[in-house]
Amino acid sequence: MKKFTIRDIADNAIIAALYAVLTISLGQFAYREIQFRIAEILLLLCFFRKKYIFGVTIGCLIANFFSTDLGLPDMIFGTAATLVSALLIAYSKRIYIAWLFPIIINAPVVGLELHFILGLPFWVSAGTVALGEAAVMLVGLGIFLILRRRPTFLKLIRAEQNIPYNE
Repeated sequence: MKKFTIRDIADNAIIAALYAVLTISLGQFAYREIQFRIAEILLLLCFFRKKYIFGVTIGCLIANFFSTDLGLPDMIFGTAATLVSALLIAYSKRIYIAWLFPIIINAPVVGLELHFILGLPFWVSAGTVALGEAAVMLVGLGIFLILRRRPTFLKLIRAEQNIPYNE
C-alpha cells in the first residue's frame, strides 16, 4: 500500500464518522440479535480502494464502543470481524463475491458474542445476524453496481482497483 496522504487520512476520518453516526443513530436496529447496520454498505468502498479499510474499521470500533449489551467483547471481536471482512473485500476481484464476506464473517462472530454474553441461542443469533447483514449488503451491492458505472463516483472515491473496463 502506498504512503498515506493528508487526503487519505481525511477520507478515512469521514468514512469512520459516517459509519459511527449511521450505526449509533440507528441503535436499536444496529445492535443485538437482529442487526441492520446500514453503515456496513461502506465496506464495499474497500473493493475500490484498499486504504478505506482503516476508515470502516475505526468507524466500527467507535460504533461498537456504544454497544451497551456487548461492550468490550464487541469492540474487540465485532471490530475484528469488520476488519477481516474489509480485507477480504479489498483483495477480492469480483464484487459479486465480495459482498458476501461480511455475512460469512459477522454471522458466526456476532452470533457467538450474543450466545456467550447474552445467553441467546447461537444458531438463531447467527442466522438473524446473517439475514440482517445480507439484506444490508444486498442493497449495498445494488447501489455499488450502479455507482461503479459512473466515472464521477469512481473519481470521487479515488478508486484504484476493480474499475470497470468499459469506461
